[in-house]
Amino acid sequence: MRAIDRIYIDGAFVTPHGEERFDLFNPSTEEKTGTVRLADAEDVRMAVAAAKRAFPAMRDTSPKERIEMLHALRDAVAARADVLKEAMALEYGAPQSFLAFSVPHAAHVFETAARTVTDYAFTRRIGNAEIIMEPVGVAAAITPWNSNIGFICTKLATALAAGTSIVVKPSEMSAIQTQAVLEALHDAGLPRGVLNVVNGYGHVVGAALSESPDIAKITFTGSTATGRTILRAACDTFKRVTLELGGKGPQILLDDADLDQAVPHIVASAFRNSGQACIAGTRLLVPEHRLAEVSERLGEAVSRIKVGPPDDPDATIGPMVSARQWERVQSFIRLGRKAGATVLVGGEGRPAGLDRGWFVRPTVFTGVTSDMEIARQEIFGPVLSVIAYRDEAQAIAIANDTEYGLQSYVLGADIERMRRVARRLEAGRVVLNEAPSDSQVPFGGFKHSGIGREFGPFGLDAFLEPKAIVG
Repeated sequence: MRAIDRIYIDGAFVTPHGEERFDLFNPSTEEKTGTVRLADAEDVRMAVAAAKRAFPAMRDTSPKERIEMLHALRDAVAARADVLKEAMALEYGAPQSFLAFSVPHAAHVFETAARTVTDYAFTRRIGNAEIIMEPVGVAAAITPWNSNIGFICTKLATALAAGTSIVVKPSEMSAIQTQAVLEALHDAGLPRGVLNVVNGYGHVVGAALSESPDIAKITFTGSTATGRTILRAACDTFKRVTLELGGKGPQILLDDADLDQAVPHIVASAFRNSGQACIAGTRLLVPEHRLAEVSERLGEAVSRIKVGPPDDPDATIGPMVSARQWERVQSFIRLGRKAGATVLVGGEGRPAGLDRGWFVRPTVFTGVTSDMEIARQEIFGPVLSVIAYRDEAQAIAIANDTEYGLQSYVLGADIERMRRVARRLEAGRVVLNEAPSDSQVPFGGFKHSGIGREFGPFGLDAFLEPKAIVG
């Protein structure tokens, strides 16, 4: 049993003013692993005050100094890779494939931010005016549980690249991971007050950050419902806001697609991060005349997926993060059956041989229509809905028939045709045949999937304000 009883303010690990405790669990075993002592509004006040004191010096740093800080953070996180992986496996149950990606990614985001600073024009000329890109002010970041370490590092990297200080509120469900990454970040030796981290509930700590008059910028990753709450709270003090919210990503399988190549891509997209990913492609749109063969191939592929704990090297899907999330996924599987959809593979309950742990059977529904809840709501678990379409125009209409617009996918053989379809999709990012993306490419959503962009120069823009000096 581990007790997390420190938060991080003004360059030091300190005891919170808040006294409430939250239980932590291993999702692979359902066993309690520890507790975390939660911060309160007074802790937020102290963290914001520390960040505010640190801001003037950070604002005046040169790009060279910021790059040095980012490189120090990169090296510090990379040096603790084994500790970070162990924390993620214990507290999140992430499979080996996700661990192999996520920890190196957390270190790499600092390198990416350093590259962005190197190439970014912080001063520009327009006619007789000098345009200076200045940091907007003290930032606050509110991060979710589904990739805790990566989100903390990404938001910190962008804040430092812009020349500002930051207060981070991570998910209370990820306290062991937060502690592990904090110890790594502390080793980098940032100036006091530049980074502050306060564990706590959203309705306490998150609300206090959203309402604080000394916070100028909020960056949030999480649910659309919480994003609305943050946006409302931020408006009174005119905070700049970046929101990366939910998704219900469509995968459009075009009629010329090679199924030998496409089916593995479909499965990877639908079930990435055990289905607990806002970018998961959870709606598969299939041409009517290919529905039977696609269903057969898909059923075979999903039936072969191994579900298990992180110490099983063959498992590619781990547990849901909590009992609550497990029950949410089960409720949607029941809703799908009640609505008339057919379970092609999977269904309710745990996979065979797994009697404990919040494991879900990877589930594929066929006979799904766009008005069903399983096709409209973000389930956040390994559940895929297959929807038939007549022609390309209907496929695009079905794909866009959602309140979300985060990440979409197109699979086919004709690259120009795929690009034509992609241009008509209402999404912040469209991936063709699971092509890898450069780390500088902007990320964010249309519609209810958010406001603003992260990564690269677009992400840096969101932490800066242009000042024009004319004459």
